[in-house]
Amino acid sequence: MKKIKLIIPVLVLGLVVISCTESDDQGSGEPLPNTVFANVYATSNLNNSIAAFDFTANGIQLRQFSTSSDDNEGIFYNKEANELVVNSRAQSTINTYSDIDETASGSSLSLFLSSDTVLESPRDIAVKDNFYIVSDNADVDGNPDTPDGRFFIFTRDNSGYTLRNIVTVDYAVWGIQLIGNDLYSVVDKTGDVAVLKNFIITYTTDVTATPDKQITIGGITRTHGITEDEGFVILTDIGDATNESDGGFQFINNFVSKFDATPNGGTLELAGNQVRVSGSLTGLGNPVSVAYVRADNSVFIAERASDGGKILFFYNVGAGGNLVPDLSTPFPGASSLYYINR
Repeated sequence: MKKIKLIIPVLVLGLVVISCTESDDQGSGEPLPNTVFANVYATSNLNNSIAAFDFTANGIQLRQFSTSSDDNEGIFYNKEANELVVNSRAQSTINTYSDIDETASGSSLSLFLSSDTVLESPRDIAVKDNFYIVSDNADVDGNPDTPDGRFFIFTRDNSGYTLRNIVTVDYAVWGIQLIGNDLYSVVDKTGDVAVLKNFIITYTTDVTATPDKQITIGGITRTHGITEDEGFVILTDIGDATNESDGGFQFINNFVSKFDATPNGGTLELAGNQVRVSGSLTGLGNPVSVAYVRADNSVFIAERASDGGKILFFYNVGAGGNLVPDLSTPFPGASSLYYINR
């Protein structure tokens, strides 16, 4: 049974910062001082920090760690192994850090596994069993006028990561989400979403793939982040990338059914199908990554542009609109985040 119902009192209690200044001795601070029932982990592409928002009965406690990379984007937490898996844009690798719960705030995370340096511009990561899929938006053909992108498929075993194959597509990529065996990806620079069915078992060699379907999500100018929980999909809209106040997000119930019912190349209209959050009170400018918990309609956003970067929590989104975040905390260069229920 999900414990996320405790988010109401946790958000009311607010944020308790457990962190160290740069002058503190490395290793000071305390690991997980209270029982933690959920976490949001966030990365930055301006520095080597990873933030951990620990949900406890006494409020949300913030720990911050340093990593081996000063530009990270795309993150996954494996609670069974107590590991963080993070894309490094600076090192062109997947990095895996161990003993997260035992690491004190202000300390360096322990790097114990990395892939080969094959990535170019990683943006997101999706994990299923021992398969790790990374979306990469580097320009494949060297022509900026022709959209393209790639998905790097790695396998992992006790000896490390192995690049199995690369799937190239003729659209720009960013956020990705596995729903069952199907890979849904945003089509960057548009309001579209594309799907590649049975992705892992269908595309096993280096290949250029055509999506099984691509549709436009009505109301979105330029989408970046995508996530799913219990049939609900949330998509972020960064609007004009140079505008720090025109962002938003939309959530869609029964997403797969609505996606399937929309003709290839068609539009899933906003009215009657989606709920949108945007406006001057939201703090949304360039929301680049999103996580969602259906149990109480909680949305977590990595906001890249507004105020230089911040993490936003919205509780009980309901009918949407111009909502004030329940929590807004500065996090320069906020690039991606991941929610895990304990």
